[in-house]
Amino acid sequence: MTEKKPRIRFAGFDEEWEQRKFGEIVEKYEDFVATPKDGYTRLGIRSHAKGTFHSFVEKGKELETAKMYRVSSGKFIVNITFGWEHAVAITDESDAGKLVSHRFPQYTFHKNMIPEFFRYVIVDEKFRYHLWIASPGGAGRNRVLKLDEMLNYLMTYPKKEEQEKIALFFRNLDQLIALHQRKYDKLVNIKKSMLEKMFPKNGANVPEIRFKGFSGDWEQRKLGDIVNVCSGKDYKHLSEGNIPVYGTGGYMLSVSEALCYDEDAIGIGRKGTIDKPYILNAPFWTVDTLFYAIPKKNMDLSFTFDIFQNIDWKKKDESTGVPSLSKTAINDVDILVPMYNEQQYIGKYFSELDKLITLHQKRVEKLQSIKKACIEKMFV
Repeated sequence: MTEKKPRIRFAGFDEEWEQRKFGEIVEKYEDFVATPKDGYTRLGIRSHAKGTFHSFVEKGKELETAKMYRVSSGKFIVNITFGWEHAVAITDESDAGKLVSHRFPQYTFHKNMIPEFFRYVIVDEKFRYHLWIASPGGAGRNRVLKLDEMLNYLMTYPKKEEQEKIALFFRNLDQLIALHQRKYDKLVNIKKSMLEKMFPKNGANVPEIRFKGFSGDWEQRKLGDIVNVCSGKDYKHLSEGNIPVYGTGGYMLSVSEALCYDEDAIGIGRKGTIDKPYILNAPFWTVDTLFYAIPKKNMDLSFTFDIFQNIDWKKKDESTGVPSLSKTAINDVDILVPMYNEQQYIGKYFSELDKLITLHQKRVEKLQSIKKACIEKMFV
């Protein structure tokens, strides 16, 4: 017998959840409107139940159809062309008034059904699989969702009061995730802006913004003048250990020996991902697709890392296929460098900024993990 009680519940709720076909708790909703001739805002649905998005359709690029449908808040909506990719959503106030074609049917929930509660029901993997099965045909746009089949899906849900409690819990959790995501995005943008302003622009010898007490031109150098670029090697002959092995995508595993035991460096891709440098703390080993650049004397590691982040590495790509860099391409990059003391100030500033960015990134990831676990345990 199918379990009809979730593993985690709010106090005061103990009854089994009810199970009914989706079509028994919703009904078709249609709000016809003539296709505007002066442009309009169209609603789209992201795959994998990732919500909605809006785009403006300019005059002259309207859909060749006499009528469209106005979106209303609190409705279940699906893209029948990409239902198999889980293109479903529950609309909210920001979606209201946007227009869709007949390929985006909407459904109103019956009384005692809380649309916001079902926002977290429709992300379920079982529902995604049902939509995939209910979309026969070939690949891509040839697969069209059969709405009758979709409405046969068995929805399991509690009484209205418990729906409200669960919806409020996840609304607050989503708001917390969004808060930290905004902080993360803001810090990333601040870093991007400050990298532009605290390093000289093309043709200039001094940056737009400097720390107090520093003046004078930065010195013109080649990247090869300030770092030693070393090659990674195969690690498969090594035993398991506690020395981290890094590739272009980051940490891979740990082995018994190191390529570099006592000097921190900057990892930069030789092949594949060539535009994502990162700091390597000694001891470490790098694979043959990852160079490691060790700063020379009187070069601050954090500042040198900032230089690497400020270079458009994709323009240095020497391949016609998989992106590739050579030691020569790296060493020949023109750069500007200040005195060591100023390097330290700049390096510390961006290092602290990176710590804040990482903090909010980890908070977002942790909250998303909590949300995922709660969805698994608070729904049937």
